[in-house]
Amino acid sequence: MADKSNWLEGPQVPGQFDDPDNLSEYPGQNLGLTKEGVGSQASLLRRVGGIMLDWVVSMFLTAAVYPFAGPSQEQAEQFGDPFIAWQSFTATWTFLIFLVVGTVSVWLFGRTPGQAMLRMGVARVDVPGAKVGLWRAFLRSFLTLLLLPPAVQDSDLRGMHDRATGTAVIRG
Repeated sequence: MADKSNWLEGPQVPGQFDDPDNLSEYPGQNLGLTKEGVGSQASLLRRVGGIMLDWVVSMFLTAAVYPFAGPSQEQAEQFGDPFIAWQSFTATWTFLIFLVVGTVSVWLFGRTPGQAMLRMGVARVDVPGAKVGLWRAFLRSFLTLLLLPPAVQDSDLRGMHDRATGTAVIRG
C-alpha cells in the first residue's frame, strides 16, 4: 500500500484479498467484480442513498403499525406527554422494522428496497452466484444498524459488515 502523505487521508484499510506486491487497479478487482456497470462495486454515495431510502421505508412502515401497536392512552400518560410516547415507539419500531426488512429482503431477493430503487444488490464474494442466506443477511443488517461497520471501508470499498459476512454491494 502506498504511504500516506498526511493524517487527513484517513485510515488505509487493506482489502481482504490485497497483495501488497500486486495492488488492484480498481475497487473489487480482487473480488472478481467488473470495473464498471452491472456487477461492479457500488459507490459509497449510492450505498448511503440506499440506506437512507431503507430507513424512510422503515419509518413509513412504523407509521402504519402505530395505530395498531402504539402505546395505549394509559401508557402515554405514564410518559407524561403523548409526543414523547410517540417518539419512544417510533425509535424502537423503526429500528426493529429496518432489521426485519433488511434481513428478509436480502435473504429472499438479494437486495433491500432502497438498494433495489438505486439498482444495487448484495452478492456473496466467497461463493459467487450463491444466495446470501438468512444468517448472513441478519448479521449484515444488524451490523449496518451499528453504523460504524459500514462506514469503515477497505480498498475494495467494502464496509466491515460486508467483510464479516463475505458479501459486497454491487451495481445491478
